[in-house]
Amino acid sequence: MTNQTFEIGSQPDAIPIPSHTPIGVIGAGTMGSGIAQVAAVAGHRVKIFDTQTSAMARAIESIKAALRRGVARGTVSDQDALAAVNRVVPVMGLEELADTGLVIEAIAENLELKQDVFQDVEKIVAPDCILATNTSSLSITELATALDRPERFVGIHFFNPAPLMELTEIVSGLATDPKIIATVAATAKAWNKTPVHARSTPGFIVNRVARPFYAEALRLLSERAADPATIDELVRESGGFRMGPFELMDLVGNDINFAVTQSVFRASPSSHRHRARRRFLLRNLDRLPKPCWNDCGTLSRTLRALPGLMPRINWPKQTTRYCD
Repeated sequence: MTNQTFEIGSQPDAIPIPSHTPIGVIGAGTMGSGIAQVAAVAGHRVKIFDTQTSAMARAIESIKAALRRGVARGTVSDQDALAAVNRVVPVMGLEELADTGLVIEAIAENLELKQDVFQDVEKIVAPDCILATNTSSLSITELATALDRPERFVGIHFFNPAPLMELTEIVSGLATDPKIIATVAATAKAWNKTPVHARSTPGFIVNRVARPFYAEALRLLSERAADPATIDELVRESGGFRMGPFELMDLVGNDINFAVTQSVFRASPSSHRHRARRRFLLRNLDRLPKPCWNDCGTLSRTLRALPGLMPRINWPKQTTRYCD
């Protein structure tokens, strides 16, 4: 991003990417399939690619199931649901993304891997194709250094589940063209999302704010102040949050949360605030069941998996209300 100030909405002439323009999605996991569904429902033909063909098949089935639920709830018609599913097309190679106007990457949170993918994609797509990453914390500026044209590179951070969560962070790197930000923001609005502009700072906005949310919950747990279910209930009922920190960690996944925490920590090494959560996850990630905290029956397995964390805990009786 240049030094000039730019805010979403400051360019009223910005128009969204036309619905007849194909969209490419790289990565057919939870986020990739959700993003593909969002774009398909908005009328785009979506080409989804993953190195594992089985992942693409699962993505299609996931989209079908989600749209069936929408039909059952009355939020989408049978005809529109079928049309959206038919617009999602698995492709066998990146070269099939050549005609897309926007490519959104949603693969593992690995800087070098993402850069390698974008270097390949840049050689295939047209010069005016926008390249976007769904990274939740990696530096947009650093990712863009691998490209010949970093000005067309931007972060579009959807939240899980992408079809339901309205907020979308539009993240600019140092080299990102403001017109690209405006176009992507307009496109997000056309996709019924609420875009918020963020500069490429560690964790962007939401994940930066979320680090102490998780860390303090884990600190309370390690200090034996309360069990995960009680902390979650207090945060929901007294704090007004829709989900507690442990419920949210289960939904997002400790592996993903760990990657984000690592990224934020490495980008701000002088800060002590992320060390407790990073240290906890670094020590215990491989032993945590999935889901870990509040899925009934797994809390006891979690505590057995972490024998050195909280020895001889007498949990409050109300714990049995949540996990039998």
